Amino acid sequence: MNQHLSPARTASSACPHDCPSTCALEIEVVDGRIGRVRGARDNSFTAGIICAKVARYAERANHPDRLTRPLRRMGAKGNGAYAPIGWDEALDEIAHQFREAERRFGPEAVWPYYYAGTMGLVMRDGINRLTRAKGYSRFFSSICVNPAWSGFMAGTGKLAGPDPREMAKSDFVVIWGTNPVSTQINVMTHAIRARKERGAKIAVVDVYRSPTMEQADISVLIRPGTDGALACAVMHVLFRDGFADRDYLAEFADDAEGFEAHLAERTPEWAAAITGLPAAEIEAFAQFIGRTPKTFIRAGYGFTRSRNGAVAMHAVSCIPTITGSWKHEGGGVFHSNSAIYGWNKTMVEGLDIPTRARELDQSRIGDILTGDPEALLGGPPVSAMLIQNTNPVSVAPDQETVRRGFAREDLFVAVHEQFMTETAAMADIVLPATMFTEHDDLYQGGGNQYVILGPKLVEPMGECRSNHEVIGALADRLGAVHEGFQMSPRDHIDFMLRAAGRGTVEALEEARFLDIQPDFATAHYEKGFNWPDGKFRLKPDWARSRFSSPAKFGPVEDMPAWPDHWAVIEEATAEYPFRLVTAPARSFLNSTFTETEGSLVREKRPELLLHPEDAAALEIGDGDLVVVTSARGQVQLHARLFDGLRRGVVVAESIWPNRAHEGGRGINSLTGADPVAPAGGAALHDNRVRIGRV
Repeated sequence: MNQHLSPARTASSACPHDCPSTCALEIEVVDGRIGRVRGARDNSFTAGIICAKVARYAERANHPDRLTRPLRRMGAKGNGAYAPIGWDEALDEIAHQFREAERRFGPEAVWPYYYAGTMGLVMRDGINRLTRAKGYSRFFSSICVNPAWSGFMAGTGKLAGPDPREMAKSDFVVIWGTNPVSTQINVMTHAIRARKERGAKIAVVDVYRSPTMEQADISVLIRPGTDGALACAVMHVLFRDGFADRDYLAEFADDAEGFEAHLAERTPEWAAAITGLPAAEIEAFAQFIGRTPKTFIRAGYGFTRSRNGAVAMHAVSCIPTITGSWKHEGGGVFHSNSAIYGWNKTMVEGLDIPTRARELDQSRIGDILTGDPEALLGGPPVSAMLIQNTNPVSVAPDQETVRRGFAREDLFVAVHEQFMTETAAMADIVLPATMFTEHDDLYQGGGNQYVILGPKLVEPMGECRSNHEVIGALADRLGAVHEGFQMSPRDHIDFMLRAAGRGTVEALEEARFLDIQPDFATAHYEKGFNWPDGKFRLKPDWARSRFSSPAKFGPVEDMPAWPDHWAVIEEATAEYPFRLVTAPARSFLNSTFTETEGSLVREKRPELLLHPEDAAALEIGDGDLVVVTSARGQVQLHARLFDGLRRGVVVAESIWPNRAHEGGRGINSLTGADPVAPAGGAALHDNRVRIGRV
């Protein structure tokens, strides 16, 4: 049989998933299908290392359960009954339903909805071109980055920082509020290199003993939502003990004297009462930072997914400004390099099409679909949707409300997907989507500085079509006009590269990836931070620290003037005595990879990490089925006794499908959709709950 197989070849690509690493890949292609996947050794950030789930990507790409034909729902919503139909019939039906929604309520009744199932700039963002061309309700992206980005930019004025590869040149690497062993393995590549080559120490700040903390030299274990208090106590010590670089502060910071006065009462003892971390450990951590000029803080997203997340991120980002560690190679704070790319997305997103359509908040999809007037911004109901690259019936907060919204019989939903996700299972029309090796796209690193081409390597499985093809076909049927609809994916890539002065698609194809890291002076803000006076904002103007949406998110007017512990989190109460964090799993990525056997075997089942002393008080044993209740819903999980937590804190790793849980309710039944100040977002790790035996 094998005599007809074509010889194996190795091709280059990029990981398309929602991870800051955006790894450069080397993919084996055999007889029209992908095989082994490795990290590109000559990409200096990927450095030949990728996560295990992407290394097993052939298991996902060649999975027998992939969607390969368009489907139409048969019978009641959510019953799982679908029948195959042709592409023309499916697209005609979608176009008809969109026109009908527009006829009844106006174009804003149609809401194209997408997110980060692919991070390719062409395939992910092209849906916005159709949105603008038709005047549909726009999509306000909020579920992931908004608290983190607004908090970081509140100080620096720009979403960029030191070259992340400088971790390898640091003497003290602080990994704050992220678990890269599970979620961004390349961070560990460079941190461990610093340990091996320089004798650097690694500290991890987190709310549980994660796989990353297990590799740390210094473990900083705190309660959820208390990072701002820890950061303030650290800076109190830095000022108190003479570690503040006063010359640097005079040149590069606003009102350092006022900040020092504010911190006078933010002592380690004050922070210990809030964080649960003993004052002596806070002192030692601060002293290590103060005595190590080359301290590199890698600030993650996890600790910002609280109602005070933006304030916490800003507080953490202030630390290297106090010490002046920005001055050193291997020093400063890094969160994301997203501001360095500067793409012109006019053709991809149709940005030259004027629109005044409302911008609906992604995180509040439950409220929107159940008709909340405030969430709808006073406009018409959403009665038709096209969903690409996301699975809100699993991943959106406030799941009970989300489920009610999707159950509406008067709501038409088309889902373009790779597998029958729980969102696809609520759709009227399901369209089969290509995977990243089956179309051309362009990728950028958020956690690094690379532009990477992801070329089409194999033919699509079955009748799968790309996002670009589907958007173009609907545009034809709906009479949407824009030059971008006539362009191929390679045309779009070439346009963006040329507009940014980065050559052509042919040149990138030959090079495979481009390193566009800014020079040291720019990356370390040697000429000043990105404000008119060049000074880092220790005292930010939160009212102006928002994204493009003009809407008001959360209690902006109550945000503290200085870095602080902002006590707006869901603190434990007598009724709900535990604080729950819904952390990522190692073998899943949000709700992706939950269909592959390799990941399922490794994750085993939905579990709740529970401190043994808390378990004993509740008469809960290891492996017992427990019910976890918040004000928003209930979930059943199996208890796993784990002493790597502060008392009163529980952790549920991963987003398992709802159906994987006893009782059919997933972890986001417990989380809230109320917007985080100042720029929106969901406080997915900020939940008070009670726990009982089933």
